[in-house]
Amino acid sequence: MTEKSLHDLPPGDQHLREERISGEDIYGGIFLNMKRDRVSLPDGQEAVREYLTHPGAVAILALLDDGRILLERQYRYPVSKVCMEIPAGKLDPNEDPLVCAQRELEEETGYSASKWSYIRRIHPVISYSTEFIDIYLAEGLQAGESRLDEEEFLDVFAAPLDEILAWVEQGVITDVKTTIAIYWLDRYRRNLVKPSALGS
Repeated sequence: MTEKSLHDLPPGDQHLREERISGEDIYGGIFLNMKRDRVSLPDGQEAVREYLTHPGAVAILALLDDGRILLERQYRYPVSKVCMEIPAGKLDPNEDPLVCAQRELEEETGYSASKWSYIRRIHPVISYSTEFIDIYLAEGLQAGESRLDEEEFLDVFAAPLDEILAWVEQGVITDVKTTIAIYWLDRYRRNLVKPSALGS
């Protein structure tokens, strides 16, 4: 995401705009970078904004022929717990999001899909990160061998939508991308929404 797109607003929202005055890099990590900007507020005052830049990510809502959804159980260090979530992964530099989704599904679960559809883009932490996640629907799954990264450990399993919805409602699943995707799938099942077809 470019600096221009990060701060651009439609004309009707000009009274809410914050203008960047200056900035500095605070920290550069493996894929996250922290920045601190001084901004001019709509009333002319100044403030400091700290935020993380993120390359973006994808998430995959993968449906088996029997209607079950692929899920993963993975230990997430920042929250110190094993979480249930749909397959996902970050974009490589200049990588097309659909290509990333196809790669991540195969690497993490061993499955490939013959039909891909685009669901939507979400911004999971708009208050302090540029991160976006493009969510895809994968159908026509074929099983294969997973190829996990050296530092990646996870369990892959499948569950029916109603059971996953119950886990979301009970707070068992708290991951935001999974929660949004599962609620979307419930509406899709009831013919209330449609994805954007991408072909094979």
